[in-house]
Amino acid sequence: MAAGLAVILLVALAGRGDVPQVRIVSTTRENLTASITSNGKVEPLSPTVAHAEFPTFVEKLMAAEGQSIHRGQPILTLGVADVRSQLAQARANLLVAQSDLRNARTGGPPADVAQLNGDLLKAQSQVANLERTHTALEQLVAKQAATQDELAQNEVALAQARTNLNTLQQKKEYMARQAGVDVEGYELRVKQLQDQVQSLDEKVRSATVTATSDGTLYSLPVHQGDYVQVGQTLAEMADLRQVRVRAFVDEPDLGWLEINQVVQVSWDAKPASSWTGKVEQVPKQVVGRGTRSVGEVLCSIDNSNLELLPNVNVEVRILVRERPKALVVPRAAVRYDNGKHYVFVYAGDKIHRREITVGIASATKYEVVAGLAEGDRVALPEDQELRDGMEIRPTEAK
Repeated sequence: MAAGLAVILLVALAGRGDVPQVRIVSTTRENLTASITSNGKVEPLSPTVAHAEFPTFVEKLMAAEGQSIHRGQPILTLGVADVRSQLAQARANLLVAQSDLRNARTGGPPADVAQLNGDLLKAQSQVANLERTHTALEQLVAKQAATQDELAQNEVALAQARTNLNTLQQKKEYMARQAGVDVEGYELRVKQLQDQVQSLDEKVRSATVTATSDGTLYSLPVHQGDYVQVGQTLAEMADLRQVRVRAFVDEPDLGWLEINQVVQVSWDAKPASSWTGKVEQVPKQVVGRGTRSVGEVLCSIDNSNLELLPNVNVEVRILVRERPKALVVPRAAVRYDNGKHYVFVYAGDKIHRREITVGIASATKYEVVAGLAEGDRVALPEDQELRDGMEIRPTEAK
């Protein structure tokens, strides 16, 4: 009798030897956070970038890269002797042009105007005297107290005087017209020289680069004695206690983004550290970045410890949804077919396919909105393909 039972047991065990072993996990409730993970780049907020405004040499460095700086602190100086010489000449030229403009507005050079006005007065006086003499001579000739010859000589002198007066009047009119033309030219010349003086003066001031506010000198790409071209970057500085991260989020995830979502940043150079902030601006367009199609998300980050450096590459995690006490299942247990999600539920030594509705998702878990209850046991994927109604040997997943 005992021998028969042993044989039956061995046969049963042998029969189950072909049943696959599958890991099983129970659904639970927990606080679920959905996030988007991507890469990003650190940028300073309101950076000050100093550029060379004229070609010259770096004369002296008075600060070092990475140094904390204060408003008004000198950073470096450039050689400015040539520009100072150009400025002195431009100022001298401006004084001459301003004098020419004043003269033009008063009718011409003061000495010439005074000489012409004096000559006009003399000519006008001479004509007036000769005219009075002519009248008197005509009366005297009528009384035979003067001769026709005396009257004729007076008329010749009067004609010459009138011609001289007319010539001087025409000369004055010409000088006035010419002065009016010259005024426009001298005004333009004065404006050009004023702009030149202002530009050169700004260049002289720019030769001493100073900190515009308290912060960090995070970039100083030049060295003493270097020759710099116009527009070349001399120094970059900013208050790095608050920085911005430009996160590159893939197009399918952009619909989850909202202003003020919590952001967490990590940097490979400091794996033990992390930084928090929030979404400040969501993208308005999608751009190509290598083989990816991304939106650029701007995030403000608290960097009060000054550890994050501008232009470094970081990993960005944006918390887009939170669900307290959500019913969750591992993402690995969820399958997708024909637009529907499903799992294999274990019951009575077999697994059965069941459609579910999922909600938010974290990196490792899905929220289950419908189709499962707390405590339901679902199968995790194995090397062997799972089928509806398959008999399995369950093992609890760790």
